[in-house]
Amino acid sequence: MQEIIDQFADTIRAAARESASLLIRSGGTKDFYGNRTANPDGSEGGILNATAYTGIVDYEPTELVVTARAGTRLAELETELRKRGQMLAFEPPHFGPGATLGGCVASGLSGPRRASAGAVRDFVLGVRMLDGRGDDLSFGGQVMKNVAGYDVSRLMTGSMGTLGLLLDVSLKVLPLPAAELTLRLPMNEAEAIDKMNLWAGKPLPVSATCFCDGELIFRLSGAAPAVRAARTIMGGVEIAEGAAFWQSIREQTHSFFQPGKQLWRLSIKSTTPPLSLPGKQLIEWGGALRWLAVDMDADTDAVHTAIRNTAKDAGGHATLFRSDGPCASVFHPLAPALMNINRRLKEKFDPKRIFSPGRMYPEI
Repeated sequence: MQEIIDQFADTIRAAARESASLLIRSGGTKDFYGNRTANPDGSEGGILNATAYTGIVDYEPTELVVTARAGTRLAELETELRKRGQMLAFEPPHFGPGATLGGCVASGLSGPRRASAGAVRDFVLGVRMLDGRGDDLSFGGQVMKNVAGYDVSRLMTGSMGTLGLLLDVSLKVLPLPAAELTLRLPMNEAEAIDKMNLWAGKPLPVSATCFCDGELIFRLSGAAPAVRAARTIMGGVEIAEGAAFWQSIREQTHSFFQPGKQLWRLSIKSTTPPLSLPGKQLIEWGGALRWLAVDMDADTDAVHTAIRNTAKDAGGHATLFRSDGPCASVFHPLAPALMNINRRLKEKFDPKRIFSPGRMYPEI
């Protein structure tokens, strides 16, 4: 595998000499996410394909830690974990069979279990990477106590390949729950938001929530006695195909995520009342994640501004997650101080700005 790493490093150094951009790509399942990238002169950038760098480097089930190469397919990794009764607790979406560990960490996306278990960054213990100079760097380790100083391992999480090429990633894993049960309760949106926040303040084994089309659907996970007791308290009608339902939410195959719409992702305070916005909404994460599907509108700028202002007023931010139409910037604009930090990080890790320039923000 060192020969492959050397080839990656040579490609990076050549791009730096020519001031040409590189889009880091493996499975390509998240190509839709983020802004379009290009060279400084406006031409399309090259692609640094990382699919050859694959395989599990180290896995110790008793320590709840796995280290794998970034090109490793998520499906293969999760299959290996399930054999040992373990899982990636943040339930990363795949969006296709080619999804890789590197894409999972670089995109920083978490699934339905995020509100109860934590986000991707909460499980990243260490990374090995190549920076914009082609230097081979390692940060963090395989245990939490090794995470000291600047937490670069978690900084790489969600960086969208703009700071460097991930090589190896060490993750904390968790045991699969002994029992799971999915239930539904009919109610309106305001009632669902109140109910989810009420449950969040109680010792209940709620591992996922979703409100859509007048129903609050929730999942209970944990020891069988705890799940049974919670069902008695919370009520609801069991959904026989619960696993399939949460898979449809995680992979966005549910009917809500229909094509031909602008799909917005609003991360806001969980207690925020129902939002008055155009389109249809689906709520996850106990009220903290609001998906918004909007029809293509002639007055696109006004709609975008209204959505982002609403998210800001609710203490959060809005991302244009999927769209066939143009947009000045997919991600919510940063405050000047945060943008300055991002610029300085880009300068340190990628001084020639070769890695996906503009994919997160046009300024970097």
